[in-house]
Amino acid sequence: MGRFRDVPLASRVGEVSPSLTLEIAAKAKAMKADGLDVCSFSAGEPDFDTPSHVVEAAKRALDDGKTRYGSAAGEAELRSAIAQKLNLDNNLPYNPENVIVTNGGKYSLFNLMQVLINPGDEVIIPSPYWLSYPEMVKLAGGVPVIVPTTSAQQYKITASQLQDAITPQSKLFILNSPTNPTGTVYSQEELEALATVIVNNDLLVVSDEIYEKILYDDAEHISIGSLNPEIFARTLVSSGFAKTYAMTGWRVGYLAGSEKIIKAMTSIQSHSTSNVCTFAQYGAIAALKNPLSEKAISEMREAFTERRKVMLEVLSTVPQLSCSKPYGAFYLFLDISQTGKTSLEFANQLLEEQQVATVPGIAFGNDACIRLSYATDMNTIKNGLERLTKFVQGI
Repeated sequence: MGRFRDVPLASRVGEVSPSLTLEIAAKAKAMKADGLDVCSFSAGEPDFDTPSHVVEAAKRALDDGKTRYGSAAGEAELRSAIAQKLNLDNNLPYNPENVIVTNGGKYSLFNLMQVLINPGDEVIIPSPYWLSYPEMVKLAGGVPVIVPTTSAQQYKITASQLQDAITPQSKLFILNSPTNPTGTVYSQEELEALATVIVNNDLLVVSDEIYEKILYDDAEHISIGSLNPEIFARTLVSSGFAKTYAMTGWRVGYLAGSEKIIKAMTSIQSHSTSNVCTFAQYGAIAALKNPLSEKAISEMREAFTERRKVMLEVLSTVPQLSCSKPYGAFYLFLDISQTGKTSLEFANQLLEEQQVATVPGIAFGNDACIRLSYATDMNTIKNGLERLTKFVQGI
């Protein structure tokens, strides 16, 4: 039997780091399959079922024969519903022509980078960041410019930091609020300061708003594009249905922006993924239009609120650990620097010795922290925190 030829891969492959979140999750699943009792804080998805009215809408679409190819930009009814949502909820005056439906929120960003970024273009990314941002920029031939932030500033980039990072090659700024992995939420005053810098330097900004409905205490989500016409003209909004409606596996996301950019993204999409799963889009329409969705979101948010409270209370009793209070999403970004371990060492040893799965902060650009997701049941949270505490005390 002949051997496969050793084919050299494209150079871009070597520039991209594998997803550590998926790697840790896979390792934890393998341990579970071997019969080990693993407490996982690694998942970035709600542990709730998709609301039944969304599921029923997709079933009806199947029964109605919605199984054929559709428009590469998305079903007209869904694009219209998204535009209406952005107008009513976010004060963003988009029309359906300003919206593209994509295979998850992740692909909306990947597609955007392919459309906007030329080799050598710089994209400014605050750190900690969602781990895929820099890799998407690299795959488009761009240069990620990482701007570190600290817990003292609640892991938010300041206007002066943004200004200092801008060069003649700067093209795009990535903003994420509420933020993965820190759960931080930008205030209107902070967004206004950033918007002034963006407008004055004629940058573009993509605002990743995938966690916009998952908020705590008095936190308020504000879309940066809603502040004034000048920043709106430079804003692109990325979001989707995964987190808000517990639809992670449905792979329905979207991006809103200028009609020129949407047309370019549609062209790219027509040659890559084509349309998003047709009947899944009808589930997304129900998620936006059915009033029952608000009840489902509220119930999920209440559960996350209680879990967040328990997590913060327990972790505050461990002197070697510290954590900024999150006001959105469902993550804690836990500072482990006092243990003397790197985030990868800490996460691997914790998984091997106590069967607790977390994500090392190095994946998000900060090696002094680990990310804990509380999108899991309370029993797992209590057992996992007990094991985590025991692990730290033994260091």
